[in-house]
Amino acid sequence: MASEDASPSLDILGARSRFLVESSVHFLFHFLILFIFLLLSVREPEGFFVWNGPPFSNGQPIVKLERVPCTNVRFSEDGSRLMVMKSDSVISIYDCDNFKEIRSFQVPNVAAADLSPCGTYIQTFQKSSTPQEKNVILWKTETGEAVYQLFQKNMTKTTWPSIRFSSDEAVACRMATNEIQFFDTTDFPKGILYRLRVPGVAAFEVSKAPGSHVAVFVPESKGSPASVQIYACGKDLQSQPLARRSFFRCSTVQLNWNRGSTGLLAVAQSDVDKTNQSYYGESKLNYLTTDGTHEGLVPLRKEGPVHDVQWSYSGSEFAVVYGFMPASATIFNKKCRPILELGSGPYNTVRWNPKGKFLCLAGFGNLPGDMAFWDYVDGKQLGTTRAECSVTSEWSPDGRYFMTATTAPRLQIDNGNDFSDAQSVVWIKIFHHNGSLFFKKMFDKLFQAEWKPVSPDKFGDISELIKSVGSLKVAETKSQGSGSASRKAAPSNPTATKPAAYRPPHAKQAAAIQAELLGESPTPEMSKNALRNKKKREKQKEKKAAEAAAAGI
Repeated sequence: MASEDASPSLDILGARSRFLVESSVHFLFHFLILFIFLLLSVREPEGFFVWNGPPFSNGQPIVKLERVPCTNVRFSEDGSRLMVMKSDSVISIYDCDNFKEIRSFQVPNVAAADLSPCGTYIQTFQKSSTPQEKNVILWKTETGEAVYQLFQKNMTKTTWPSIRFSSDEAVACRMATNEIQFFDTTDFPKGILYRLRVPGVAAFEVSKAPGSHVAVFVPESKGSPASVQIYACGKDLQSQPLARRSFFRCSTVQLNWNRGSTGLLAVAQSDVDKTNQSYYGESKLNYLTTDGTHEGLVPLRKEGPVHDVQWSYSGSEFAVVYGFMPASATIFNKKCRPILELGSGPYNTVRWNPKGKFLCLAGFGNLPGDMAFWDYVDGKQLGTTRAECSVTSEWSPDGRYFMTATTAPRLQIDNGNDFSDAQSVVWIKIFHHNGSLFFKKMFDKLFQAEWKPVSPDKFGDISELIKSVGSLKVAETKSQGSGSASRKAAPSNPTATKPAAYRPPHAKQAAAIQAELLGESPTPEMSKNALRNKKKREKQKEKKAAEAAAAGI
């Protein structure tokens, strides 16, 4: 009987032991995910080093790779390799698993270098004086062999890197006069496999994942409009473009493929705004799909420039910041329909969390650095803060942290409102997903700060990851600074509104006049600059109306 009475107690003890073991394994699993995968590189004038990413067990990051003198560093897109350019024309390749140097290249007079997405190849650009000297070389990082060479007269944003790869390195191509040339990515010594002829082509972009399509831009010429066209990458499928969008008043374009290679966003930019409403020229956002179902403008609800646009990681939605200040922000689905309005503010930047749940709207450059963090899934604002004088901004690969940095050649001294009170503004700041400050560090001068790329798919659900951070209870020291000092107090978290039906600008103006007659407030409070710009535009319209009336008389 005694043994029978003891058995339930033993079962309870066994269940508790299993629970403790499972809890420990669960905790250890999340700790390893949080602690091992996140890394970031920092480059100062003396060289670069690698830190472990947050959370920091003692309030400060641990150096994973000691300082290496260099002039530039770059991770491969998949984070497997690190390219380090040194001052003596030496380029070193590191394995990011252990940060050991695996290959070194001596390239005299090298001006630029680029690493392929999976780190298989590195291409270098050397200064050259004659076409006989092939100054662009493609090297295989594993063997150090030069597998392809060509001549390129100069290096610009649209022509470098010369050979472009899809993210999976299944497709490689380059732009030449009136054509796009395709290569066999497993056998570059074969040379050019086939050519896609596009007369007047001035820019192109290969779709990322999968590498199934290529977008090309042809500028205006002899009265013909500019155009963006989408072609399949397969040789037998290139007889006709799959989609095409033509427009006038366009000097340059920004081409943005989604993940999945089904949609393309093309920001068409003109150096001159013929309406004289913007000093920075005119821009329009176009949307094209590879199945040809959409070839047109994105229906933006406010006049003014397109400041920034970014696809979600899933490739099913994109966010746009647009319009005269205060700028508006809207999320569209892949059918180009607005699904969420994120309000307005002094913003010109949007950064979408890699896990797709959070967004950050920010105003950098000539704006004061305001940031608003949003939960896209729940449609609400999580918090606001400010990161003055920031140049770069980026979410961590796991989507829990947001880093900003002040990198050269940005203003190194912030005079603020009082020129006698100058202080250094060179910072790396890391924020939580809701905008609260997690870590900051000051530098005398900073050239680069970036996360080591890791596929977001390697991390768990973002909600579970956030809970794991809370369970670790990492202590923050005073040297990290206080989040409350940089975070603005928000009386409430505004909820995003679903877009209303589209109304043309003249209807909006009529509604504003009606509201004024009824004594209502048609628009929210505007900043002084926005109000001044609005009055200026109204005066220009009144002047044009008066001139038109005089001409009619």
